[in-house]
Amino acid sequence: MADLTATLRSVGFPAWIWFLIAVVAAVAGLALLAGDRAQRTARNRERRRWAALRGWRFAENDHALLTQWQHGGLAFSKSGGATDVVTGSMFTADGRRLVQVMDHEQGSKVTMVLAAVKLRRSVPTVLELWEPSVPFAREREAELDLYGPVGNRYGFTADMAVAHPLITPEFVEAVDEIGDDVMVVWLEGTWVLAAAPPNADPARLERLLSDLGEVADFVDPFDSDPNAHPPEDAEVYRPTSAPHHSEH
Repeated sequence: MADLTATLRSVGFPAWIWFLIAVVAAVAGLALLAGDRAQRTARNRERRRWAALRGWRFAENDHALLTQWQHGGLAFSKSGGATDVVTGSMFTADGRRLVQVMDHEQGSKVTMVLAAVKLRRSVPTVLELWEPSVPFAREREAELDLYGPVGNRYGFTADMAVAHPLITPEFVEAVDEIGDDVMVVWLEGTWVLAAAPPNADPARLERLLSDLGEVADFVDPFDSDPNAHPPEDAEVYRPTSAPHHSEH
């Protein structure tokens, strides 16, 4: 304490001024915490109301849900948890599919909103489609192979031969419709997933689920054999130039 008093005197300000500054900083910190808590509460109410209107299930949290996925937006955030989880089903052009929406929370902070649409059959590889503006997207080359431009995004995959037949012009068009506010769209296991910004509201999430449902219909059409492989002569999208990132 003596050292602190000496330091305060040495800079020419009375101790009470420094005490007042500390009090103001503490009050500001408490105000920020209160604001963050109020925002989370409002988000919880909004998500819960949306689920009720849709007739979907709502859960405050699910500790095991995220363990089924390892890639895409979760490749750099494996320690987080799922909160404000909505589970239901929606109709796509091909039929009804299971859907899930959840906040990814890490260190009491929402880092992204995950949306997922269920496939009937498992995709035999991982395919990630990143917005080129995402700074760490290129780091995926340490784990996956760079496929190249896929529409407005960069593709990374675990198996080039398997990914090729999936990336048709129709598939690329459907992915481009998703929008550049979604940093990554990916196929993993029996799911098509996307990572939306933390402030994504129910209206945005409705559109995102609809777009992911369209992607799911191209990857896993209901009129096909779930155990069949894509035909070898299927039209395949092959990258020719770097993606252009649109400005809004």
